[in-house]
Amino acid sequence: MSIVSRLRAAGCVFAEEEAELLVSAATGPDELDAMVERRVAGFPLEQVLGWAEFCGLRITVEPGVFVPRRRSEFLVAQAVSRGGSTIVDLCCGTGAIGLAISKGLPGSRVYAADIDPAAVRCARRNLTHVYEGDLFEALPGELRGNVDLLVVSPPYVPTEAIALLPAEAREHEPRSALDGGADGLDLVRRVAAEAGTWLSDGGGLLVEMSERQAGEAAGLVRAAGLAAEVRLDEELGATVVTGTYHATHVE
Repeated sequence: MSIVSRLRAAGCVFAEEEAELLVSAATGPDELDAMVERRVAGFPLEQVLGWAEFCGLRITVEPGVFVPRRRSEFLVAQAVSRGGSTIVDLCCGTGAIGLAISKGLPGSRVYAADIDPAAVRCARRNLTHVYEGDLFEALPGELRGNVDLLVVSPPYVPTEAIALLPAEAREHEPRSALDGGADGLDLVRRVAAEAGTWLSDGGGLLVEMSERQAGEAAGLVRAAGLAAEVRLDEELGATVVTGTYHATHVE
């Protein structure tokens, strides 16, 4: 059976394109066969290849790490259009978002953090300043009050909806990168509550979210004292909630 046939039988919709990528990535027949076997077994293509294309960049992706989604390119675009010199990428995963922002904002300094040790190891292959820990606890203290852009792609899938995700995500990506609690907003609550402590005056919070959750997420951002907006990109199916911090407006 050909590689394309094996992939198609496993349910890979773009079997021809995937076969070409696997053939080009493999160093020999044995490695190619092993890669095809992993893909047929349900591993995400990006984890099998060892990289993902994101914002025109090749991002290193290791096994067991959250694969960057194309919809997150809208989050990057919003950050770059806003601008800033000190950027923090929380829940960074591979570090794809932080890396893409750094390319879009030459001269900026990007700091990234994740609670998952595997993600941190992977992100350190893509970014320089990567820290392991729970949200803000991981960051250097000198960033407090000096962050121009706080960019977050948090886990926002409601716990009960995890079972509805594709098997690639359920079985091969860390649950900590998917599960956002009962309503999917647990991490958003925590980030919004502390954002003002870390943002510079006029600094921005940008959070990737589903359109269905955006209204409530924006309310959480406003309740934390930030001016909130919801921005949508229908083509990418992407939603970003933004918040602007003004120190003079917070009691």
